[in-house]
Amino acid sequence: MQLGDINRQDGRPPSRQIADHLRSAIDRGDLLPGDRLPSEAELTRHYSVARMTARQAIQELRSEGRVVAEHGRGVFVRMPAPVRRLASDRFARKHREAGQAAFLAEAEKAGVHPAVDQIEIDRSAPPADVRERLRLAEDDQVAVRSRRYLADDRPIEVATSFLPLPLAEGTAIMEADTGPGGIYARLEDAGHVLDHFVEEVTARMPTADERRRLELADGVPVLVVVRTAYDTAGVPVEVCDTVKAAPAYVLEYDIPAR
Repeated sequence: MQLGDINRQDGRPPSRQIADHLRSAIDRGDLLPGDRLPSEAELTRHYSVARMTARQAIQELRSEGRVVAEHGRGVFVRMPAPVRRLASDRFARKHREAGQAAFLAEAEKAGVHPAVDQIEIDRSAPPADVRERLRLAEDDQVAVRSRRYLADDRPIEVATSFLPLPLAEGTAIMEADTGPGGIYARLEDAGHVLDHFVEEVTARMPTADERRRLELADGVPVLVVVRTAYDTAGVPVEVCDTVKAAPAYVLEYDIPAR
């Protein structure tokens, strides 16, 4: 692997130049996903810099989410996103009819083993933005389902669904196992045939709790997808607030040109 040398005439600090060299090596494919980066000691010797300078260079790449540190093993190029989320297909009825919720269908396509844990079910007053999206009255309550999704035992997403309580009460939506096809299959079983979804996508840094639950390194952002599901009568039946580990996902949208 060609790392180059420090240019002392360059206005960039040595740590930035080293980070640029490592970044270029990743972009060229000299360092592939899963490959170990040169250690701080190796960088210190190669560039004739202080160890702190080498550490700052590696930290820059960690803050970008390009590399991950594994305790006792070193720093490695981050593996590519395991899940491609195709919005135009993930909620297709064919998946529910096959007994698959959206995440299970996506994981199957990606060739990863899906799992769900940290399932919590509650009844409560909704946040103001959820109340507005669901068109609820001030004193209405919602069913709340929170869960964490994993791909090959790696946590990649935390999702919280809010449903008008009358739609969920007395159904498997209030159980840990919602049954084949998930929440949306149970809504359709009850006569609320789904018509369309509206999603809002933003990005931000995670909260301390999100960082812990998703096992994120410092500096790694999250994607926030807030989805509202509507039935054929135009009634909003669910709001799902999803926080995704940004490096774990590719969000793909197939948009007709009409």
